[in-house]
Amino acid sequence: MNHPLQIVLPIHSFEPGGVERVALNLAAAWQAAGEAVTILLGRRDGAAAATAPRLDYVCRESRVPTAPFETLWMIWSLWRFLARRQADVLFCPGNTYAVVGAVMKLLLGRKCPPVAIKISNDLQRHDMPWFGRLAYRLWLRLQGRLFDCVIAMSPNMRNEIARLMNLPPDRIVTIDNAAMGEAQYAALAAIARDGRPRPDRRYLAIGRLVPQKNYVLMLRAFARGAAPGSSLTILGEGLERGRLEELVTKLGLAGRVAMPGHNHDTVACLREADTLLLSSDYEGVPSVVVEALAAGMPVIATNCCVSMAGLVGNGRFGQLVAPGDETAFAHAIARAGDSLFSLQAARAKAAAFTVERVAPRYLAAFRAMLGMRNRAPQSSMQDNKSVI
Repeated sequence: MNHPLQIVLPIHSFEPGGVERVALNLAAAWQAAGEAVTILLGRRDGAAAATAPRLDYVCRESRVPTAPFETLWMIWSLWRFLARRQADVLFCPGNTYAVVGAVMKLLLGRKCPPVAIKISNDLQRHDMPWFGRLAYRLWLRLQGRLFDCVIAMSPNMRNEIARLMNLPPDRIVTIDNAAMGEAQYAALAAIARDGRPRPDRRYLAIGRLVPQKNYVLMLRAFARGAAPGSSLTILGEGLERGRLEELVTKLGLAGRVAMPGHNHDTVACLREADTLLLSSDYEGVPSVVVEALAAGMPVIATNCCVSMAGLVGNGRFGQLVAPGDETAFAHAIARAGDSLFSLQAARAKAAAFTVERVAPRYLAAFRAMLGMRNRAPQSSMQDNKSVI
């Protein structure tokens, strides 16, 4: 098909979040390539609204605040939109939006456009109790029956998706995470690093202040493992701010830990830091790790998804510890700077994660998905593998 793709992409709001930021950057690249992209907003508020790309935003207004029930409002808004407007592709940009895409399939039936979803988080979810994991596995199997195309962000994630969602290979496409634009990569890759270890290391963490990121573990490990002159800056905002500020005081870290919020120049912050810390219980392919590699900075992180080992080069670009292991995280902080770091290899790896490289591969996957739907049932996306 040669006509512009009519792509509908739902996001809840302009609140800062990696999934939404990547989705909007991809949408801008698709629009620049001549496709017709509509962003279905749950609500227009959010701190990132001022820097959002110029796109076709549609938002169903409400007389009451919708944030407390944003997923239900998104489902209602998207259903009303798709019932009236034609679309070629419904793209769900992360796991959070899986329920939105699934309900559209159930409500609209054959009138629902093909649904593609990007898996943005670990599917094992060891942070859940056993009964929660069981329910989640059943939910994944249901998704596997409903969605037309599933995007994996690494080969290991592809294998995990095939197993846990019970999907055949022709419905899974592996595409790198669109972590940054080429201009941002160039700015990060231009940061000079002398490679000399320093006793007063400057640690940096970037992400929302939410339980998933497990900043409690990070702060406790920093208190145990960091040298007295070292500092930690956490860029982010969220509901856990009060709890974390209390813990900073309790641990005697006042003056050594700063939490200045999220609205800061990421390139400048990465330039000033020596080591990136990531303590999440689960992730997908964290953009912040890719940004750190582009900046020539080693990473200390939890092994919070099947993609992490490959992302940090199996130890060439940093240290991995088990999720939730405070002692191991503290020990890794204490040994920061001891291991060799392959600067050029890290930057070369990060170069593959730019929006400009990734966006065309999504469009090829969407067209292959549409081609598969229009052909006989026995055909598959495997025939289109060469274009992806």
